[in-house]
Amino acid sequence: MILLNSHHKMQTRPARLALAGTAALLLLVPVLSGCSKNSSSEVAAADGETVIARVNGVNINQSDLALAEEDVGAEMQATPPDAKREQLITYLADVIMVTQEAEKKKISEDPDFKRRLAFLRNKLLMGFELQQEAKSAVSEEAMRQTYQDAVKSISGQEEVHARHILVESEDEANTILAELKAGADFAALAKQKSKDPGAAEGGDLGYFGKEQMVPEFAEVAFKMYSGQLSNPVKTQFGWHIIKVEDKRTRQPPDFEKVKDQIESYMTRKAQTDFVARLRQSAKIERLDKPTNQSKN
Repeated sequence: MILLNSHHKMQTRPARLALAGTAALLLLVPVLSGCSKNSSSEVAAADGETVIARVNGVNINQSDLALAEEDVGAEMQATPPDAKREQLITYLADVIMVTQEAEKKKISEDPDFKRRLAFLRNKLLMGFELQQEAKSAVSEEAMRQTYQDAVKSISGQEEVHARHILVESEDEANTILAELKAGADFAALAKQKSKDPGAAEGGDLGYFGKEQMVPEFAEVAFKMYSGQLSNPVKTQFGWHIIKVEDKRTRQPPDFEKVKDQIESYMTRKAQTDFVARLRQSAKIERLDKPTNQSKN
């Protein structure tokens, strides 16, 4: 689902339903060093590369620095830019020096190394292929069409702005309701007595659609009028007193406000759909399981 309501507060509350999202295809693609073995900066410059350093005759190029930052940059987020650059260069230098020692010992001929290299190569190829699939599927026109389809699906839907007080028992809820009917302030009582995480905000749930609340809660809230107090409502979380503040027709946000979400959604969908198509046409044999034998 693409979130098309920019007014919703992004908070987790017991009364809110967990929204199902599109299954994400997680890619853990390793970064492999592409340091050049050119011994001449002139050759590197001819290829459009900027040589940063040279270790035992192996060039460290600007592009290598970018790959290194993808690989370990997250661990140095708080490091100042100049210091980070020096650390990345040191990291790449270490990679080159250790790799050269490994080559001398012919570790690359080790069967376990070859298996791991083949696995990492496959993952890297998978990552590039999935990026290409997403790139071909995600365009400005396609994103706008997805946005329009989502807007149509929520057009005319009603939203309610409500507060609630959540307590353990019906007796406690009835006591609170009596206090409210006697003139007590709803927000103040919510802060004092509600066990909901939103109690600090006076029980304010903001605007929400019917599908975003558990059925028992939504059924009551969407039948109420602005300013009305509910009788105690029981859900799996306890007993609620609901106060409706306002009602309105849902208004979708501008395309630009949700463009990044749409792009992310379409990328994941293109990739998962692509893999699903491959699974349908592939011949996958499970040799670890015995085949079903027909009974004579």
